[in-house]
Amino acid sequence: MMSEQSEIVGCILAGGLSSRMGGGDKPLKMLGDRTMLHAVIDRLAAQTKHMLINANGEPQRLAEFNLPVVPDAIAGFAGPLAGISACMNWTADHFPNATHIATVAADTPFFPTDLVPRLSQAASAEGSDIAMAMSGGHRHPVFGLWAVSLRHHLAQWMQETDTFKVIAWARQHPLTMVEFPMVGKTQDIDPFFNVNTPEDLSTAETLRRQIASP
Repeated sequence: MMSEQSEIVGCILAGGLSSRMGGGDKPLKMLGDRTMLHAVIDRLAAQTKHMLINANGEPQRLAEFNLPVVPDAIAGFAGPLAGISACMNWTADHFPNATHIATVAADTPFFPTDLVPRLSQAASAEGSDIAMAMSGGHRHPVFGLWAVSLRHHLAQWMQETDTFKVIAWARQHPLTMVEFPMVGKTQDIDPFFNVNTPEDLSTAETLRRQIASP
């Protein structure tokens, strides 16, 4: 059973190219009076005791966040599966008592405040190695709980396959899907709304005000 925050390490996946945003560090774009990454860190910090950031490139640019910065397990911006692998390996090395990692995307500032406990409870109840979030009937593979013991199988998978789709690998193991409700006054905002373009950033600012208003 997973009952304590110390058994789960929170991992923020920020390893993408941000090409649709015009390049650069998308999570460092401002949302209100702080960056998206600040918002993501605050949400995850309330749900896990330890955290790290998965990001490629010069780690010093993220020094203000005072979190370990871990690059992808393989080169070439192979996608979130490479980030999940890197986070598993780092956790095994630095927190050997941790049984799981919980991953979130750095460009999704409104993810549920009960994400980690609900994923953990569902995985425990069904005896699954992986729990993955859903909303509105859609999967969100980057938002998941992953048994650290799967790290060797994941490393082998990435060496032997030419597809790095998260769901393709996840289906190789006991997998639980967890549905999360819409949020906002009228319950029509997807908590997993992610920012890919400048237009999305403008929408996120509107959503931020709606979610924050009483």
